[in-house]
Amino acid sequence: MATSTLTAKGQITLPKEVRTALGLGVGDKVDFVQIDGGFRLVPLRQDIRKLKGRFAGRVDRPVSIEEMEEAVASSAAEAGQP
Repeated sequence: MATSTLTAKGQITLPKEVRTALGLGVGDKVDFVQIDGGFRLVPLRQDIRKLKGRFAGRVDRPVSIEEMEEAVASSAAEAGQP
């Protein structure tokens, strides 16, 4: 089991095996969620705005808002939602 020591400033270092398992890297943030008798460490995923441009040029043509809305409505209708 991975362990860590609390410093005088209230800081801990996450063991490498924990960082690797959670997919954490330098500058990533985590949240502590209180559960029965303790806390759960939850990685906070990066802001979606950081994805801007990452997928540029990977589609034959852009999809219009109307086409997106139509696809969503069609999928909702198939799932029996209004």
